[in-house]
Amino acid sequence: MIFATLEHILTHISFSIISIVIIIHLMNLLVYEIEELRNSSEKGMIATFSSITGFLVIRWISSGHFPLSNLYESLIFLSWSLSIIHIIPYIRNSKNDLNAITAPSAFFTQGFATSGLSTEMHQPAILVPALQSQWLMMHVSMMLLSYAALLCGSLLSVALIVITFQKKIDFFLKNKNFLSLSKSFFFGDMEFLNEKGSILKKTSFLSFKNFYKYQLIQHLDSWSYRVISLGFTFLTIGILSGAVWANEAWGSYWNWDPKETWAFITWTIFAIYLHTRKNSKLQNQVTNSAFVASIGFLLIWICYFGINLLGIGFHSYGSFQ
Repeated sequence: MIFATLEHILTHISFSIISIVIIIHLMNLLVYEIEELRNSSEKGMIATFSSITGFLVIRWISSGHFPLSNLYESLIFLSWSLSIIHIIPYIRNSKNDLNAITAPSAFFTQGFATSGLSTEMHQPAILVPALQSQWLMMHVSMMLLSYAALLCGSLLSVALIVITFQKKIDFFLKNKNFLSLSKSFFFGDMEFLNEKGSILKKTSFLSFKNFYKYQLIQHLDSWSYRVISLGFTFLTIGILSGAVWANEAWGSYWNWDPKETWAFITWTIFAIYLHTRKNSKLQNQVTNSAFVASIGFLLIWICYFGINLLGIGFHSYGSFQ
């Protein structure tokens, strides 16, 4: 009873803090960026991480096994993983460009875990014989850490595509305006000279905007590549450890279970992303790799959440049923 009360308190504390962090982010985005508020939001994410860590430790002690036995616990662990990714740049005293991705992702993940699932699913479950293995912590934790990193990296790639697409639209509109102004030259020198001054101002402003967008695109591409590379490493370790565990539990390293199949498809897509991103001979290297990562974003949710909705295969332990 004491453990359950502590778990309830810690989950509500962590969700309340991360809700305040989201409000601070919105204030900085929509109103005015205040340095003190930004620092408070970073400290808030550390407090959220500490609260979720406390919940996982208490659940581990009360249940007697690592808390990854059902969908509720895996969602809480996913939120914990997103919090880690958020605070690593802050600990390293570098500018945190991931907070626009990690904080909302952790908020929605924990919000769905606490409010979207039934109360029965919040209770710790007794492990079935197949899950009573030392590979539980290794395999499932690596998979969830990889999901967190790959989701963040993929969302950065989606943002890169949106900015690149908007940049191309601006370029098209700028050229269209330039052609219309050139036409006016034939109808009057005076009109052209008046327009010339304005177009120079617009060109200067657009050049500055394009340079800023270029820097932002390069920054997003760099962070996306680094985070996805980390997630891909975790995913590889998770799949390999899962294969070893499957051999112990079911007598075969690979059974083409739906979860295994989609994990392999996801791994293949992000391997293609890394190959595309590193291949400098390809045209539109950055944009093409970002499109591949965007496909990977959908595949992660199918692999993690879609299979749980169906509740089929050997990996039906974390389903809604």
